[in-house]
Amino acid sequence: MKPIIRVAASADVAEMLAIYAPYVQDTSITFETEVPAHTVFENRLTDYLEKAPWLVAVADGRIAGYAYASMYRERVAYQWSVECSVYIGKGFQRRGIGRALYAALFEILRRQGFRNVYAVINLPNEQSVALHEAAGFTWFATYEQVGYKLGHWKNVGWWRLVLNPFTQEPAPPVFFRNLEKDFLPPLFLEKAELIK
Repeated sequence: MKPIIRVAASADVAEMLAIYAPYVQDTSITFETEVPAHTVFENRLTDYLEKAPWLVAVADGRIAGYAYASMYRERVAYQWSVECSVYIGKGFQRRGIGRALYAALFEILRRQGFRNVYAVINLPNEQSVALHEAAGFTWFATYEQVGYKLGHWKNVGWWRLVLNPFTQEPAPPVFFRNLEKDFLPPLFLEKAELIK
């Protein structure tokens, strides 16, 4: 069965939480310190999908990873900027899943009219830095000792990818819920080909 990429759904929450839980419990890749309850995570998914995409990759009959964008900040002047995250399940690393999910995610964000997408990376994390820089991100800042988790003060690096030109009087981005989605099936088929 060939890998696929699609928009995440409530039915995916249990599998996504199974991917996310080890990142919360065993790493400082996320600064979340407790695994969210199923309903909390499902509400997060539903809320995020209003404005920006949340995608899953399915390989070998199960969810292998997911990626999403969330609004950078809520004030109106920030509306053209989003943050992105990607999580890959154990046993699915180094199969191009993160690259494929991001390629699809960023094309959707471009079509929505966003200008900036930011990646916030807990340092050190050479694998994440390599993934983001291969996708075209550039580093611009490090917040030193900004968080404390698992017995260590942690630095966080910020990377930026420009999605669209910076025009004067830009139209507001189109929320994902309102986006014409006819282009998604061919986009997902094309980007799923990147998965090994």
